[in-house]
Amino acid sequence: DVVRGGLVTNSQLLLSCRSGKLTPSQVAKNIIAMLEDCDKSTPPLRAIVQWDQEQIMLMAEASTARYRNKSTLSCLDGIPVCLKEEFKVVPYCHRVGTVYLGTQPETEDATVAKKLREAGAIIIGVSNMHELGTGTTGCNPNRYHKIPRNPYNPNHFTGGSSSGSAAAVAAGLCPVAIGTDGGGSVRIPASFCGVVGLKGTFGRISCHGSLPLSYSTVSVGPICTSVADAAIVYSILAEPDLLYPYGLKQPRATLSDMCAPDLKGLKLGVDWTFFKACDAEVLSACEKAVKHLQSLGASVVEVSLPEMEEARVAHVICILSEMRDFLQPDFNKHFHEMNLETRASLALASQFTALDYIKANRQRTRSMRFLQDIFSTVNCILTPALPCTAPRIYESDLLTGSSDMSFTVRSMRFMQLGNFTGIPGLVVPIGYSTAGLPISLQVMAKWWDEAVLLRIGLKLEQFRDQTKKPSIYYDILA
Repeated sequence: DVVRGGLVTNSQLLLSCRSGKLTPSQVAKNIIAMLEDCDKSTPPLRAIVQWDQEQIMLMAEASTARYRNKSTLSCLDGIPVCLKEEFKVVPYCHRVGTVYLGTQPETEDATVAKKLREAGAIIIGVSNMHELGTGTTGCNPNRYHKIPRNPYNPNHFTGGSSSGSAAAVAAGLCPVAIGTDGGGSVRIPASFCGVVGLKGTFGRISCHGSLPLSYSTVSVGPICTSVADAAIVYSILAEPDLLYPYGLKQPRATLSDMCAPDLKGLKLGVDWTFFKACDAEVLSACEKAVKHLQSLGASVVEVSLPEMEEARVAHVICILSEMRDFLQPDFNKHFHEMNLETRASLALASQFTALDYIKANRQRTRSMRFLQDIFSTVNCILTPALPCTAPRIYESDLLTGSSDMSFTVRSMRFMQLGNFTGIPGLVVPIGYSTAGLPISLQVMAKWWDEAVLLRIGLKLEQFRDQTKKPSIYYDILA
């Protein structure tokens, strides 16, 4: 129940609703006023791209009645959430960041949207995203989306592809958002926007009802104000779904030892050569955060992550080949309606052969085996979340978009291993650059062991003595 420098957490909202200080309906009215303000501000925030006042109020009034009758449904009852436009959410259009998809309102929810409704959450709308999830800046200049702004500095990108989800949480519009992550798409924007992002183990949270862009690399996860909020959302969403076969054989999701008083007995694996390939400011903050974890009783063990360059290339081959395969009809029929960057990415993907894809999947088997060995000696692997802070937005980006392959490659450096092998990863903000932009650390664990990530994440939050309020921030409790 802490206020982290004024960023509203789920627990704080719950406390206000339970004590009767505030009702979900009052919070919803505040959010509607703020969504209107976001659209009119200069530049517009562009975090939530579709919302409906009537829908928001209907859910809020139902929640208010449940609080009155002491019959709330879960810890998310009355909590505002948004979902990335990649998910089907009634009654919004399932555009997936494009101008040509989702021409009619949806009539059926994705599994995660359905679960959030069943938990009593107030869905405030769908959030902006990089077109078809094809990039890591969040830059989407088309007429329905425009460029979402980083709440810490509106002249900088949010990161992508779950760009609007991270911007909405950082700007205070909701303490919880849902994204998808095929190459860092939850963790990159969460890190650039200074909030918490969790990529679950592959198959842990159902992808049913999201566009199946890359079936072997994409995981679903929450973007939240705090690690505790991420744990709550994870515990509600993480379970098998008959409509999503990849997660049917998962072990039960637990939060075991999450609130242990220290980190005694935990072994944190670090490949220092890999770890240090980042900007000096990022490295300095991340090294201090590792020392903080050591001070709580954890031991740091040097590990070697083999064949990282091979794994990086293989991940790109897998994700782009699968996207190109799925989007073949779109590429043929809607080529001229796509952003220039999307066209270039899909054109590049068409150069990969079946042999490339087979070799990439052989590499996946090797990389997973290496990780099995590493996780027999350590509980987790630590890396910086990103090698740099959020990049600047230039005037030309607003008109024609941005295509910087060297930035895309660099931004995915610490992300790809999790997507390629399916292991879970958590990013937690640990500080700021001299320019005031957020810096985060990443923790990765073995398959299905999200509990250890959340345990370490809670302790990482204590390292950051204060949370700076973003320059764009809405207080929904005001």
